[in-house]
Amino acid sequence: MYIPNDQISLPDNDTIVWKYMDLSKFLDMLLCRQLFMSRSDKFEDQYEGTFSEPTYEELKKLSEDNPEFLNHHKYHRKNVVINSWHINEYESFAMWQIFTKNNEGLAIQSTLGRMQEALGPENRYEQHIGAVKYIDYKREYVPLENIFFPFLFKRKSFQYEREVRIIADLSSHNMHINEGVKANVDIHKLIDKIYIHPKSENWYKNLVIQLMQQLGFDFEIEKSDLESDILI
Repeated sequence: MYIPNDQISLPDNDTIVWKYMDLSKFLDMLLCRQLFMSRSDKFEDQYEGTFSEPTYEELKKLSEDNPEFLNHHKYHRKNVVINSWHINEYESFAMWQIFTKNNEGLAIQSTLGRMQEALGPENRYEQHIGAVKYIDYKREYVPLENIFFPFLFKRKSFQYEREVRIIADLSSHNMHINEGVKANVDIHKLIDKIYIHPKSENWYKNLVIQLMQQLGFDFEIEKSDLESDILI
């Protein structure tokens, strides 16, 4: 399930990963028991799934006798779907700022090992896990040995994301993908803890706890450590 790549060293199974999201998306995930995987060419980064300049120049030479080669890759981006997570031993203030609004939202804490178990063999989409490597797109190459490599390299400007991805190629399913697809996941295996937004009011944490109880989940729920009491 891990994507082998000598140029990308994937952390071990105990590595902590996070997903920051608003409450509505979290509840949708719980109720459906599914992860939403976005179509790769729908990401905000227009370079998503593309090649660096040196690789692109090499591909142009290789495709001189096959002009449809590059067009095929552009179309291929529409069939690759991605679910993103953040690698970090601790909470990230920046991730709270980027992925939540109005001092509300939560973060799922998991590990790479739990993630791998949660995806399981029963999903109809063959999913893989890979860590993103950040490179200089003007000087460095994106390797071509694996069809997923263009989706596991990003520009250095995005290093703060420290991203690990669940990724799938749905080309063989002959389906039209709009914004993305939902893939089955074992929620209980995936989620280790839930952290509530550091600036949220107590009523918000109580609301999340009540919702979890009503839905029959017993996840450990904590308030973010970023707003703990100062010592002086």
